[in-house]
Amino acid sequence: MNFIKKIFSPIAATINYIQNHFKAMVFLLILFLIFMPKGHSNLTHYNLEQINLTGPIMDATAIVKKIDAAANNRAVKGVLLNVDSPGGGVAPSVEISYAIKRLRAKKPVVAYAKGTMASGSYYSSIWADKIIANPGSMVGSIGVIMEGANISGLMQKLGVTAQVVNAGKYKQIGTPTRAWKPYEVKELNKVIQGTYDMFTSDVAKARKLNIKQRDMFANAHIFTAAQAKAVGLVDSVGVSYDAKKELIALAGVKHPVWNKENRFDKLIKKLAASTAVVLQTYFPPLILK
Repeated sequence: MNFIKKIFSPIAATINYIQNHFKAMVFLLILFLIFMPKGHSNLTHYNLEQINLTGPIMDATAIVKKIDAAANNRAVKGVLLNVDSPGGGVAPSVEISYAIKRLRAKKPVVAYAKGTMASGSYYSSIWADKIIANPGSMVGSIGVIMEGANISGLMQKLGVTAQVVNAGKYKQIGTPTRAWKPYEVKELNKVIQGTYDMFTSDVAKARKLNIKQRDMFANAHIFTAAQAKAVGLVDSVGVSYDAKKELIALAGVKHPVWNKENRFDKLIKKLAASTAVVLQTYFPPLILK
C-alpha cells in the first residue's frame, strides 16, 4: 500500500495544488488570453515604430524610455511621434524634446499633430526631421504660465487664518492664502520670462526661425495647421497616411512593418491620463501653455 502511495503521490500532490489554487490559475489564464499576441503578425519583427504622446505631460519617464529604446534598437529604422497633447510641465516637456533630439541623431523622426500639438507637446516635437499637422489640428501656444488661487476671502468667511514661519524674502511665493505682493510677482515674472526665452530660443534653433520674429510664431498664438505652416512651425499639412509615408521615405524602408502598442501599456496610459492633473496648492508649477 505504501509503495502504491509513493507512486501516485506526485499525481495526488498536483491535483491537490490545482484544487487549492484553482481561482488563481484561472485568473492567470484569463490575463494570458487577454494580453497574449494574436496571430503571426504580432510576432513579426517591426522596422518602424510609432510612439504616442497623448494627454497632459506631467511625467516623461515612460515615453523617454521608449524613445531611447527605439534609438538603440538597430532593427528600428525610423520613428513616428504621434502627438495629441495640450502640453504640461516644463521639465518633462524638455526631457522629451531632448530625447527626440538624441533619437534624430541616429535615425529619422517624423512628428505628427494628430489633434493638438500645443505648448509642451510642441516643444517635445521640435527636433523631429519633419513635423506634419492634421488639417483639423491646433498647433502652437508657445508660452509659459503660472497660476494659483487666492483663497483669502474664503478663509475669512470660514474664520481661518494662516500661520507661517519662514526664512527668505521670497519663500512664500505662490501662496494661496493672500494676494501676491508686487515684488513676488516681479520674481515670478523673472522665472516665467527666462523659461519663455529658453522655449522660444529652442524653437527658433530647431525650426530655423528668426528669434527676433518670435512674436509671429510664439507669443502663445494658437494656429490652425495651415497657419502653423505659414509661420514655419510645421513642414506640411496632411493626415496620418502622409506622415507614415514621409517616414518610410526618410527611413528608406522597402517593406515597412509597424509596431503594435501593447494592450497593457494602453490601459496603463489611460489610467495615468485620468489621474495626471494634480492640484499644486502651495506652489503651482510652471506650465507650458
